[in-house]
Amino acid sequence: MLLTITYLVSLGCLVWTLHDAKLGELKDDLATMNWWWVAVAVIADIGVFCWHGFRWSLLLRPVVPVTFWQAVRAIYVGLFANEVLPFRAGEVLRCYLLSRWTALPFSVSLTSALIERIFDGVWLCVCLFVALKLVPFPHQLQPLVDSGYVLGVMVLALSALLGLAMFRRRQTHAAFSGKSWQRHIRVLIDDLNLIGHSRYLYFAFVQSLPYLLLSVLPIYATFKGYGFDDLTLRQAFALMVILRLGSVVPQAPGNIGLFQFLTRETLEKVFNVVPAEAARFSLVLWGVVTLPLLVAGFVALTITGARIGALRRAAHQERTELSRSRQ
Repeated sequence: MLLTITYLVSLGCLVWTLHDAKLGELKDDLATMNWWWVAVAVIADIGVFCWHGFRWSLLLRPVVPVTFWQAVRAIYVGLFANEVLPFRAGEVLRCYLLSRWTALPFSVSLTSALIERIFDGVWLCVCLFVALKLVPFPHQLQPLVDSGYVLGVMVLALSALLGLAMFRRRQTHAAFSGKSWQRHIRVLIDDLNLIGHSRYLYFAFVQSLPYLLLSVLPIYATFKGYGFDDLTLRQAFALMVILRLGSVVPQAPGNIGLFQFLTRETLEKVFNVVPAEAARFSLVLWGVVTLPLLVAGFVALTITGARIGALRRAAHQERTELSRSRQ
């Protein structure tokens, strides 16, 4: 039911975005684009996920030595899965792959991904507050801004759990005992504790800010390549924050629909771009950040030597067995 609703909402967002886009002019737009800037955007986008791989390997260094290329390859396979499977299934899949390639327990791999999301949430909330100072958001985007505050509350709650696991392990264990779901939390606390007492945790947290800020460069370069010379790094930063906030909610594979909707609404309502141009640009930006990812992810999957469906089933089975072992 949730999957059906998600697809319908995403389709509705896409239809609304493109209803007056004058798609016949998209061919002319592509013909007049500066492809050198597009190349910069693609390279910058690759750099974002390479930085992600560096951060992930840094975070896991106290537990198991994970090479940079192992982390990057797992991330790209996961990203490829996110583009073709619903509900960001690639997050679990990348954790499964890394545990299969190394001596890293699957539970610890999953926990490290949770820590990454906490770090990203902290810095995204900070970036949201900065964006609100830099760019006046209209009331039409107020629900998205409100979602940022909700995200902040969730991040604070998860950060508190992380802090308890790091510094109050015994007391936290005593608080969660008895019921099966409480035993699940106890195992999660043990996994967090494996990483929490290392200085690399703090290094990874610091690295999370440039990882987030690097996401501004593909957007800015695509602005320039498309011909939006009046849009600056400030506008690219604001759009990055909005798109990141939008990626938190469930949506169709590849962020199709909501990505285009948020891009158009931001360009039109905040930056005063002509609606039809804003709509066509949303397709261009989506293609610039998604198509290279699909190619790189497919190459990484080919090197892995497995099919995405088989990996998904194996990761799901591993997660099910992990859940059963915790009962």
